[in-house]
Amino acid sequence: MPDWIIESSWEVCNKVGGIYTVLASRAKTLVDRIGDRLLFIGPDFWLGKENPLFLEDATIYPEWHQRAVEDGLKIRTGRWNIPGTPIAILVDFHDEFHNRNEIYAQMWEDYGVDSLHAYGDYDEACMFAIAAAKVVEHLYRHIILGCGEHGRVIYQCHEWMLGMSLLYVKKHVPQIATIFTTHATTIGRCIAGNGKPLYEYLWAYNGDQMARELNVESKHSLEKQAAWHADCFTTVSGITSRECTELLDKSPDVVLPNGFDDSFVPATREAFDAQRNAARAKLTQMAQQMAGITPYGGGEPLIVSISGRYEYRNKGLDMYLEAMRRLGRGEGIGRQVLAFIFVPYYDASAVEVYTDSRVAIIPVPHYLEDYYETIIGCDLCVYPSYYEPWGYTPLEATAFSVPCVTTDLAGFGLWAKGREGVHVIHRTDYNFDEATGEITSAIRRFAGRTGEEVRGLRQAASALAKSALWKEFISYYDEAYGVALHKASERIME
Repeated sequence: MPDWIIESSWEVCNKVGGIYTVLASRAKTLVDRIGDRLLFIGPDFWLGKENPLFLEDATIYPEWHQRAVEDGLKIRTGRWNIPGTPIAILVDFHDEFHNRNEIYAQMWEDYGVDSLHAYGDYDEACMFAIAAAKVVEHLYRHIILGCGEHGRVIYQCHEWMLGMSLLYVKKHVPQIATIFTTHATTIGRCIAGNGKPLYEYLWAYNGDQMARELNVESKHSLEKQAAWHADCFTTVSGITSRECTELLDKSPDVVLPNGFDDSFVPATREAFDAQRNAARAKLTQMAQQMAGITPYGGGEPLIVSISGRYEYRNKGLDMYLEAMRRLGRGEGIGRQVLAFIFVPYYDASAVEVYTDSRVAIIPVPHYLEDYYETIIGCDLCVYPSYYEPWGYTPLEATAFSVPCVTTDLAGFGLWAKGREGVHVIHRTDYNFDEATGEITSAIRRFAGRTGEEVRGLRQAASALAKSALWKEFISYYDEAYGVALHKASERIME
């Protein structure tokens, strides 16, 4: 183990997507190992306001904090309000915009990062990355060196947004071992999001050429250079590893599958059942209020859901909707089906009802604040992703003993293939109709299972989730730490 681990991400104390879950769920496992020598650095978006995810604490390294402020760093120290409560440092990065052109020019000279065609969120992400790197440099010189254990320090940067942070640290503090983790390549996501066939022609795509065609040259350039210059380059699944090899011309050194922390799952059967019953009542009430649906036939409805970001094709929303429409137009299954869509988007009016209200598609156009308290009430979750480097949504479902359907184009789906509790369908660039039919059939089969069979599937789903806990997956990080520390030690010896 390294003596110190510092991680930077746009999603530290900033709940945006899956990377937040990766970091927040893994933190306690590392805190249990190295305590307060685990530090996270994130952007300070709550200037002058209270961030519910951040517990400010002026007693953490007070002398260093004062010195850092005197040296021009705008930071707040505290703890991330998650299991393990690791130290977190939030950075106000806006002053870096004054030096943006000089920063980009230096990155071009040092590493060949092409920021000429930058637009959108590129500037904001890179200014945060530089500000975070300066905090790391300051921490190293004024805290870590004083502890006398400066030979084993890891700095892990997540996604292209922190690419400049890694490159800055490698130049200015070469003693620190760096890890760059891409959770999805810029080009891969863009190819998939633009409706182009990603997988059949992956071998033929040229990443640099596609970056020009899709107008993401700067992000791709930064991501590629960070991957090439990191002491250890990592990604989250075998499917994304292949993507990196083809589009970044660099194979990852280590694959880091995303584990999970189940501390939020009710620990006792009584608490679990109470939360599940409450969730089912809430979902049924929601169906009544949003779609005017009354219980059909007096029996329990089959509650199905999909969730995630609004990426219509990538997340398989198109396939989910078509499967439910086929189910509604076809022969009934003898039960009312409530098909929820927990996805943030603008149109809340698209409720669809079929077959005398037996199948209802009910969009909920925002993330539920108590998502974990709601997902437990589902009978089956469906995540037919086309582009999904890992896939936390099916893992979250199984953690609550909810069986799910996913695809072999998701990293989690590939990992779980062949195991009970998760039905993994084969999906390609071109088999939309066939895969949709398989989803419809899977729902029909599930609806026809006996109570004992369903209980068996729920138990299998729970067991599957337990095999993906961080205590099982942290060994992959140990491997990455070893690769990075070895590379850094060779550099220092030179």
